[in-house]
Amino acid sequence: MLDKYIVPRIKPLLRAMAMPLHRYGVRADRLTIAGFIAGGAAIVAVAFGYPMLGFVLLILNRLVDGLDGELARLSEPTDAGGYLDITLDFIFYAAFPLGFAFADPANNALPAAVLIASFMGTGASFLAFATQAEKQSIVSPDFKYKSLYYLDGLAEGTETIICFVLMCFCSQYFPVIAWTFAVICLITTANRVYFGYCTLR
Repeated sequence: MLDKYIVPRIKPLLRAMAMPLHRYGVRADRLTIAGFIAGGAAIVAVAFGYPMLGFVLLILNRLVDGLDGELARLSEPTDAGGYLDITLDFIFYAAFPLGFAFADPANNALPAAVLIASFMGTGASFLAFATQAEKQSIVSPDFKYKSLYYLDGLAEGTETIICFVLMCFCSQYFPVIAWTFAVICLITTANRVYFGYCTLR
């Protein structure tokens, strides 16, 4: 819901940060992998009871995720790079709640499982529509910076990161945050399935 307002505002800053990396010959794909490693480290930190370290690594992961796209656009974006970026993003999003489940299985395992299941709904409805939209040359005017069609909803990247940040700062309330965001994701999934189906018809 917020991505189309937030992302265009931070893109100039990300591009300015990406330009020195471009001059030094840093490849966007390697930056994508580095960001994914930082995200994995965030999950491990949370699992071992260090949510604030997890927060720092989460922000690093998201910063690098923004930089790799801008870095790619400074040269020539590739389908392989776009595929790697979106795949690792979805893996990270689904895995992040696991850190809290490992940290406190008794209280967090069930809400984490439900949240991850709700992510499957948002991810599947998003990617399935993107595939069909590509076949029919349907464009997404609000998300021209994306490497594939972006079907918006209540739960997008910005909302997900806000949710993860809240989990890090208020880890004792993880179950409440997870259950709440799972409901938001389910609403997003229903919205995407309905409007995606109507659009393709």
